Amino acid sequence: MSDVDNSDMAGRPSGAWHQIARDIPIYIISLGLLAVVWTLQVVYGQPPNIETVARNFRLYFAAILVLGFVHLLVLLIANRPDSPISFVRERYSALATSPAFLARLPLFAMLVVMMPLFSAMKSMIPLFNPYSWDATFIAWDQAIFFGHDAWQVLQPALGFPVVTATLAFLYHTWILLPYVGTIYILFFAAGARVMRQYMLAFFMTWSLIGGLLATFLSSVGPVFLQPLLGNDHFAAQMAYLHAANEQVPIMTLRVQELLVEWHNAKENGLGAGITAMPSMHVAMAFLFWLAMRRISRLLGAFFLGFFVITWISSVHLAYHYAVDGLVAIVAVSAIWWSAGAVLKWWDARLDLRAQPTLRTNTVPAE
Repeated sequence: MSDVDNSDMAGRPSGAWHQIARDIPIYIISLGLLAVVWTLQVVYGQPPNIETVARNFRLYFAAILVLGFVHLLVLLIANRPDSPISFVRERYSALATSPAFLARLPLFAMLVVMMPLFSAMKSMIPLFNPYSWDATFIAWDQAIFFGHDAWQVLQPALGFPVVTATLAFLYHTWILLPYVGTIYILFFAAGARVMRQYMLAFFMTWSLIGGLLATFLSSVGPVFLQPLLGNDHFAAQMAYLHAANEQVPIMTLRVQELLVEWHNAKENGLGAGITAMPSMHVAMAFLFWLAMRRISRLLGAFFLGFFVITWISSVHLAYHYAVDGLVAIVAVSAIWWSAGAVLKWWDARLDLRAQPTLRTNTVPAE
């Protein structure tokens, strides 16, 4: 719904079907991964319900409305048309029927379905692999921080209720990345190359990191260690968070309580499920930075800072071990590179196949 930049597709057929053909690796890889997740959920009797998918659609549609409104204001301010209504009608009619926009609608449909599948899969992790890695990750953190837990190292700088409350608020804003942020890249900001690499990496990140790796490295994280596993190793950290909450509301504490309630009730809706390693908050923040730095230097710098804050906050707020973020960064880096390599290889194949046709159409007959 914006003037999508397809400059990196110059010299190539630009119809919607041709652009969808460029995205075939995204569909093959992502739908294959989603099919595996869906099959496992059906086999284990926990498929996501249609209401969860509908709720996810409403969230993404709300993101489109918000970004669309902002985009509309920018257009009106920049162009100052004599007839705003006619200007908007003509501009958006053209954009909504453009090949670039139409080619991205199937990717939007996949977004709507993917998040409910992931949430249901996340809730099923203990069925495949009981939580057993926390002691290992505690030891890894202590090896990195010379015998201390990561939160203890951060506490002298961050252990103030106002600071903790601020970090908790910022940590909650992360939810904008998979919704508003992804819609921004899909429809409003990115050129075709960045958008395609981001979307493939997005689906792979949720499936491979949030699904496969999270299942293999099944763990609950500091905040859930006591209520789920009966281990009070982080009792002092939780005591600080609750004490801080008495002075300034710490938003994450209520969410953590809800996650325990949903876990005990075996809920598998949006946002349900408990898993620590790897950190999906850190993974998504890092992935978003990788994409945004290709779109805007200023936005890249901003989201680099957001990524660092997210990683630090995940430890300070007791959601994650420090190594949860470290593993997420390594995994996302590999996925981002792989997604780019796959798409580059596919584009080269399509370009090679198109060359005889292009020569036939452009070389004049003798």
